[in-house]
Amino acid sequence: MREPTFERAAMTIEFCDCASPDCADPARRRLFAAALPAGLMMFGANALAAAPASSASAPPRPKLTERSVLFGGDGVPMTTLEWTRHLQQLLERDPEVKDVYLAEGAVEKLEKRFAEKLGKQTAVFLPTGTLANNLALRVLCGENRHALVQHESHVYLDESNAASTLNGLHLVPLAKGRAAPTPEEVRAAIDEAENGPYPLKVGAISLESPVRRADGAMVPYDTAKAISDQARAKKIPMHLDGARLLLASGLPGFELKAYSALFDTVYVSLYKYLGAPFGAILAGESTTIDKVREWRHVFGGTIFRGWPAALPALDALEGFEARYIAAKAVAERLFAGLAQAGGFTPQRVEHGTNIAFLQVSPERAEGLVERLRRNDIYLRDIEQGRVQVDINLTLLRRSPDELIRAFTASR
Repeated sequence: MREPTFERAAMTIEFCDCASPDCADPARRRLFAAALPAGLMMFGANALAAAPASSASAPPRPKLTERSVLFGGDGVPMTTLEWTRHLQQLLERDPEVKDVYLAEGAVEKLEKRFAEKLGKQTAVFLPTGTLANNLALRVLCGENRHALVQHESHVYLDESNAASTLNGLHLVPLAKGRAAPTPEEVRAAIDEAENGPYPLKVGAISLESPVRRADGAMVPYDTAKAISDQARAKKIPMHLDGARLLLASGLPGFELKAYSALFDTVYVSLYKYLGAPFGAILAGESTTIDKVREWRHVFGGTIFRGWPAALPALDALEGFEARYIAAKAVAERLFAGLAQAGGFTPQRVEHGTNIAFLQVSPERAEGLVERLRRNDIYLRDIEQGRVQVDINLTLLRRSPDELIRAFTASR
């Protein structure tokens, strides 16, 4: 799948699933290196505002404002100073947040809140999603080191063989080029493992949903349930890489607890759209999560303080789904208005979450990105008449009518 980039004359803004400004892997460095981080981060928009231009002749990079609308990324960008001020405001509201080695304080509150929200017995805070995925699979697999995963998943393509290097797991990739394997593919992979000349027990099945490499498509509930039913019949544990799971809010038939119930462990990211500078939550049964806590320490993940991540995530979590559904409603009204105006054809992703596409006519495309930018609205470059549009909470900063006017203005 082609890596999407976001470039214009004086500014290069790239996207990264990991959303880390320190990401050193060129294949993953699709970060909004300047303005558009994947989530509300202590690093991000500040770099866009303050970083020097790439050449002496290049115009200055724009400074984002509280009215900036960014059709890219999962979350709301914040400068380092803005993030610090926000954290101070949260501390003034609730000063008793300190944890010690991730015990008590805001970390414990966040773990309890997520366990309740996902319908699990308990949850554990982890510094990164990669660690959450790997510890979940390590504990679920136990001594059965054969695990089924999607080919397009973060676990398989974006974690530098951590599963095999650190945990001795053999990952079997399924459904290359697609969001999800069919139940029949999963059944065939289980049968192949169990019925070969040297039978193997499948230790776990991991599904990522939404799937970022499939334009944010969800694994549909019916598909996930059919795979889960097969797994349970074979006593195979299930893990959900649900880093962006809350972005499924508002999808027809989606219910968070019901979806989570199909899996033994569920990981959700804290920084992609919940305002934290880092962090992840892994929820599941108490016996499983207790083992994850033990391995967290072995892997060096029991950091001294987690409250700077837990506190803003707690704040953002309250009412997030309602705000996100409202942002999706703005996007739908925008798409409808653009389609009616002509020259714009919205294209939805099947089972999609916060990613859609716009087909743009040559007449509409001419100068559009720059005009929007002058209006404090940021869109990726249009390539071959098509542009990816990400839905996030910045869409709530303008009315749909104002956005439609900005897109359709002649100059």
